Amino acid sequence: MTNSLLPSRLPIAAAPMAGGPTTTALAAAVAAAGGFPFLAGGYKTPEALAQEISVLRAAGLPFGVNLFVPAPETVDEAAFRTYARALQPEADRYGLILSEHPVDDDDSWAQKLALLIQYPVDVVSLTFALPAASDIAALQAAGSKVLASVTTPAEARQAQAAGVDGLVVQGPRAGGHSATFDPARRIDEVSTADLVRAVRAAASLPVIAAGGVDGPAAFEALLAAGAEAAAVGTLLLLADEAGTSPTHRAALTAGAFSETVLTKAFTGRPARALRNGFAVRHGSHAPAAYPAVHHLTRELRQAAGKAGDADTLHLWAGTGWRSAPRRPAADIIAWLSGPEHTLQ
Repeated sequence: MTNSLLPSRLPIAAAPMAGGPTTTALAAAVAAAGGFPFLAGGYKTPEALAQEISVLRAAGLPFGVNLFVPAPETVDEAAFRTYARALQPEADRYGLILSEHPVDDDDSWAQKLALLIQYPVDVVSLTFALPAASDIAALQAAGSKVLASVTTPAEARQAQAAGVDGLVVQGPRAGGHSATFDPARRIDEVSTADLVRAVRAAASLPVIAAGGVDGPAAFEALLAAGAEAAAVGTLLLLADEAGTSPTHRAALTAGAFSETVLTKAFTGRPARALRNGFAVRHGSHAPAAYPAVHHLTRELRQAAGKAGDADTLHLWAGTGWRSAPRRPAADIIAWLSGPEHTLQ
């Protein structure tokens, strides 16, 4: 199958993992191995993102950038206050006082958009929402292909109407945040391959598939379903070049966790993580209020990470986390791309 979206030798993308796991070293290693890496623009300042872009551009490697698209959401302030009070005993352990006033921000959307128009990259992917069609057109005019992350056929149709070049079809088994346009909706279980087929029936755009890739067989199944390429994130969390925190790495390998769960407890958006105590204690009553809940819990999660407290930290992971190899990224890409490659 021809790959019209990614200028890479292999139909493998390294998913953008915001918050630390995606590093320029990981991106460079994936690109050198023939895959296509995405830098994670979410949560970064425009200046930090510009620095990462300059590092990869200087290396002469193909890469893309993922941006979080701000989506207007009305925060139920009473529900938010109730949640903040419920979390305060967690924060007490670290001497933190949680604010009951929701904080909103647009993740520096305008500044990052301007950066990518001035210094275009091969591909820009968009997550959480669709921006104005004029923003999409401006990125395309600068020379970038623009992809929208979608989780349903209806979202795929909206993205096609907005003028994007392709789709990242994210199944619910993916680790980290769901790209759903509606964070309050129930996310039903469906295989990524079945979702790819449903999206391709609803929209005519080329597709990259993401979610549930735990090895070569799953990778091949997504290509067989009609995806031009497959994106992997969780499989790279333990790569030598990943910036995954020591607490997160230990949780993925220690055997203390038995399953993942989709939860809004950490950020106010559904995200798949290892099912730890925090997710159990607070998942049922967390409001759909992103990024307000993200800001509410950020200092607490940072403190937990530094303390090695895996019971409180957000341990993003897809359903295939047990298969994540502790190897150089190049070995992982080679393993996925050819049956002749094995991981010892």
